[in-house]
Amino acid sequence: MYRIGGDRAMNARRGPSGPRRGGGRNGQGRSRPGPPRSRGAGRTGGVRRDGEDRPQRRRSLGGTQVEGRQAVRELLLAQRRKVHEIWIVTDLEGDDAVADIVALARANRVPIEYVARKRLDTAARSEAPQGVLARAGELPEAELGHLLRRRPGHVPFLVAVDQVTDPGNFGAILRSCEGAGVDGVIVPRHRAVHVTPTVAKAAAGAVEYLPIAVVPGLPAALSRMREQGIWVVGLDDASDHTLFDLDRLADDAVCLVLGAEGAGLSRLVAERCDMVVSIPMRGRVSSLNVSAAAALATYEVHRHRLNNG
Repeated sequence: MYRIGGDRAMNARRGPSGPRRGGGRNGQGRSRPGPPRSRGAGRTGGVRRDGEDRPQRRRSLGGTQVEGRQAVRELLLAQRRKVHEIWIVTDLEGDDAVADIVALARANRVPIEYVARKRLDTAARSEAPQGVLARAGELPEAELGHLLRRRPGHVPFLVAVDQVTDPGNFGAILRSCEGAGVDGVIVPRHRAVHVTPTVAKAAAGAVEYLPIAVVPGLPAALSRMREQGIWVVGLDDASDHTLFDLDRLADDAVCLVLGAEGAGLSRLVAERCDMVVSIPMRGRVSSLNVSAAAALATYEVHRHRLNNG
């Protein structure tokens, strides 16, 4: 069974009505705070440890090289960052498969260069660039403080990943998160993959829309979430409770935590989880990879919110 999270019992739950925000315990002998008042929206500024925003130098996730037809198409559609140029292999000149990319590039005055396939494949950093490559400005990092803020009629739905280093898996996680309506993804600065060409291609354009915050340490970020009334939920096969037991917790501010395959979450990250659920396996295969687990978990939260919204 795919492991995420730690061994913490579901001590946050209180009876059949689900968890009670003000009276639950966090597993360390301290009462959980109630939901903070909305601080309003905003996308600029850094966040100090005391929670006050202040200006901060612009940081980026990378992502300057984008490969694959869908990823390049969404790059042009999103218009979130400047696109410097697009390479298309000469074999595809006039081909309907890239006609919309060519039209979007021309509409946005992005230079197109038709190049030999060998030249493009040599420059590519993913396994199958599909004959299309773009160079663009860097993706900006989201601010963690912004992702934690509540908006009128909406509470945060976040995903955190710990020690996920496979770019294909991370890209697939981002694609599922964007599709399920996740507000943002949190990744540690070290021992984790960020936005590479393979990630961008596997994400199929999700990196253009989904805010991603990079934090110095994931345990500290999860502790900050809990202090601001956000439930931190890990998945672990040792739990007697399943993903389908989230109940009304899914309607509250929640962060799902995903760990690397095999090793799961690091000990310090696992200790920050308020509750642990498992993904029930009914077949002979005993495990799912992290991207499949991410798809199931994010859409389960999405399902609860649709039914109860």
